[in-house]
Amino acid sequence: ARLGVGNQSLGLTEVAYQNALAYAKDRIQMRSLSGPKAKDKPADPIIVHPDVRKMLLTAKAYAEGGRALAIYCAVLLDKAHSHPDEKVRKESDEMLSLLTPIVKAFTTDNGHIATNACLQVFGGHGFIKEWGMEQFVRDNRINMIYEGTNTIQSLDLLGRKILGNNGATLKKFGKLVGQLVEEEGVNEKMAEFINPIAMLGDQLTKFTTEIGFKGFQNPDEVGAAAVDYLRVAGHLVHGYFWARMAQVALREIAAGNTDPFYKAKLQTARFYFAKLFPETATLMRTARAGVKVLLDTNEALA
Repeated sequence: ARLGVGNQSLGLTEVAYQNALAYAKDRIQMRSLSGPKAKDKPADPIIVHPDVRKMLLTAKAYAEGGRALAIYCAVLLDKAHSHPDEKVRKESDEMLSLLTPIVKAFTTDNGHIATNACLQVFGGHGFIKEWGMEQFVRDNRINMIYEGTNTIQSLDLLGRKILGNNGATLKKFGKLVGQLVEEEGVNEKMAEFINPIAMLGDQLTKFTTEIGFKGFQNPDEVGAAAVDYLRVAGHLVHGYFWARMAQVALREIAAGNTDPFYKAKLQTARFYFAKLFPETATLMRTARAGVKVLLDTNEALA
């Protein structure tokens, strides 16, 4: 059910993106800051403006990254149920258990960000019912609540799936990241995609140990860090799949494939690692701020 809820938000992210992209190409308003782009029109299409592209690319990056994760989880689910090797069934089920709260919470949180961004592309038109964008925002909002709120998913990830087995399953996913880093670590064209996940992988190991130690002393520390922690883990997972997609795209282009699909994939990957992935630094800092600033607030919340 949680995987299904994640897929609901994935679909809403995609449909919101497609509608916003079409609108941004058609809607004209003011001129590009660097000079007119549509000289035959009284104004430029709003897609020429950097911030409009940022909103569109945010939705596109979360849709495509989320889709890669969803497909990977679908394969794990099939293996867990139907693979003839019992060991493969067990390992697939274990990995799926780790990724399920990420699919549910990270994908639906990203859906909230994406559908709101796409509504914003429409401006005032997005707020009214006529264009349908506000429906996508409202439909996504429940996905962050039912089948266990996203805070519950965060507690499940950090408390049960990671600290509950001393990070054993997380280390297995870390090995997948490590294999990709080792495979492409000397490839200069892959550096912009590999270096961020290699660095975050190392940081997450230390981060997890630190949060676990604090949680052992005071369980509320886990509750204070869990939501930020899940988002950091979500970016490591998305980053891994974006790096793999970039790897395939670069190979296809090098082989002479001129399909614009691959160039678009690279452009979206670059946006993701430059504009979305870096929030992990802030998230780790806020998680490390601890529980005291939350619970030592009786007067503030009186």
